[in-house]
Amino acid sequence: MGASVTAAMVTLEVLDVGLNTVTKAAMSRGASHFILVVYSNMLAIFLLVPSSFIFYRKRTRPQLTWSIVCRIFLLGLLSCCGQMFHYFGIENGSPALASAMIDLTPGFTFILAIIFRMEKLELRVQSSQAKSFGTVLLIGGALIVTLYKGLPITSAPSKNKLINELVQLPLSNWTIGGIFLAAHSVILAIYYIVQAWIVRDYPAELMITLICSIFVTILSSAVSLVAEKNPNAWRLRPDIELMAIGYSAIFAVSVRSVLHTWALRKKGPVYVSMFKPLGMVVALVFGIAFLGDTLYLGSFVGAATIALGFYAVIWGQAKEEKMDEDHTEISGFKPSSPCVPLLINKSNTEDSRATFASG
Repeated sequence: MGASVTAAMVTLEVLDVGLNTVTKAAMSRGASHFILVVYSNMLAIFLLVPSSFIFYRKRTRPQLTWSIVCRIFLLGLLSCCGQMFHYFGIENGSPALASAMIDLTPGFTFILAIIFRMEKLELRVQSSQAKSFGTVLLIGGALIVTLYKGLPITSAPSKNKLINELVQLPLSNWTIGGIFLAAHSVILAIYYIVQAWIVRDYPAELMITLICSIFVTILSSAVSLVAEKNPNAWRLRPDIELMAIGYSAIFAVSVRSVLHTWALRKKGPVYVSMFKPLGMVVALVFGIAFLGDTLYLGSFVGAATIALGFYAVIWGQAKEEKMDEDHTEISGFKPSSPCVPLLINKSNTEDSRATFASG
């Protein structure tokens, strides 16, 4: 199961590399970031409704309560703000700047997970040391790739993509874009925490994604009707804008959201967020392999640091899960989630209390 989750997360990061580029190209041709959010989530609803019907036709769907609906509404509010901030940041910045700023997400997620007791921070334990050290390496490696160029290792003539794009941007646009993209990283970290909170009590990934998309569509439509002054922006054009909407609806809103929710249930929010810096490495490899970009020392060192940090986090996660399994076998309790050892399965707790009382 661990290998399948890891493979799914790596695949999502590979596909995520093209999303920023496609949406930037669409907005450069006049597409509104408000309208992109509305149409992407609206199209995702039409994809998720039949998928949910087929999936739950022979399966028992968990009971949906008002408490869960309110949580999903909060998730939809965060998702709506996050998507709009992300697209607005790309519109004023660049895809490379977006890839750089998203690397802040693991740090924010790790801090929030500790605050909400979804992660244990025991610096005397090897697993916690590995995950903490790996988090620092992931963020540091991404910053090295982004900001440090160094000597060329390969001979193909090229320029540092991020520095080249930032030089071409007006300073005001770069600042605004960076602020909104940084805010998106904070929102994404909170989003992961809330998503883990929901899926812990309502393990139905498709239904969570579907209901969340409905809320995002309603919220983004209300915002767009007020904020978007150009009525022609609502007209769909059969060009890169339609491609961006389709890409975002199928991949970002539907597939990525469902798989992220599934991975959060299996591994927890910190594990999912740790894959974000891999996007920088994927973009680097694609640039060298397909675009003839030069491999610089900074990129090589940064990519190696990210790989080391990623391995440290994965090792720490595996070590922690093994410790939880051993503790479960000894105590007889089963944690409600492998990443939330402090939360004990409710039914087991009640059974143990009843046994103790009868004794």
